[in-house]
Amino acid sequence: MTPEVAAHFTTYPPEVREYLHQVRQLIVDVAKEHQLGSVEETLKWGEPSYKVKGGSPVRFDWKPKQPSECALYFVCTTRLVETFREIYGDELVFDGKRAIRLSLAQPFPEGPLAHCIAMAHQYQSVKHLPILGA
Repeated sequence: MTPEVAAHFTTYPPEVREYLHQVRQLIVDVAKEHQLGSVEETLKWGEPSYKVKGGSPVRFDWKPKQPSECALYFVCTTRLVETFREIYGDELVFDGKRAIRLSLAQPFPEGPLAHCIAMAHQYQSVKHLPILGA
């Protein structure tokens, strides 16, 4: 974890920090599992952001205004969230064309989330395929 992201994690309440560590680890694990190279970790707009070469960035954050949930953000000009909604509309909650909303009170949706993150990590090579090759 980069020092700037580690410092940002200390601003989260402990239970949120634990949940977001799971999200971060899943992002890193998916890149490794698919042999996509190193994950660039930075802060963008004050939020942890992750990108692999040839992919579309994935950001996440928790906001005090919505204390019972966090969100994963995707570039809204891509077809990512539209595709996620088509595949996982009954399993995940979406916010427009830019985010997956995650309830901190619900079980961590590892399988669907890993698939969504994999599509984002590989976006440049799958963006021309129907439902991003899912």
